[in-house]
Amino acid sequence: MATDIIYLNDLKIETIIGIFDWERRVKQTISIDVEMATDIRHAAATDAIEDTLDYKAVAKRLIDFVANSEFQLVETLAERSAELLREEFAISWVKLRINKTGAIRGARDVGVLIERGSQQDQ
Repeated sequence: MATDIIYLNDLKIETIIGIFDWERRVKQTISIDVEMATDIRHAAATDAIEDTLDYKAVAKRLIDFVANSEFQLVETLAERSAELLREEFAISWVKLRINKTGAIRGARDVGVLIERGSQQDQ
């Protein structure tokens, strides 16, 4: 059983996120890194986009979901994003990092890193 990873790094999305009053009024830029387990052998053999996990479709769905969300916690955004990817794209395992740039003075970014599912479920 092969476990291959399709990934997106530094997908920047503007959204409402945070607990403070000003954060509820002003969109902030977050950055998402996502790794998704899949088996690319069939797609590699056919060279057909419909036989793979289409990372453009994944990116578009994440952009739509995140841009239209208004969660208070990055943790909630991460959990719901992982659920969405696993359900809508039939992904058995996902690792998702959400960075909230500039949230803490002196730190480049802060955020969460979650992993859901099992790579062995492929």
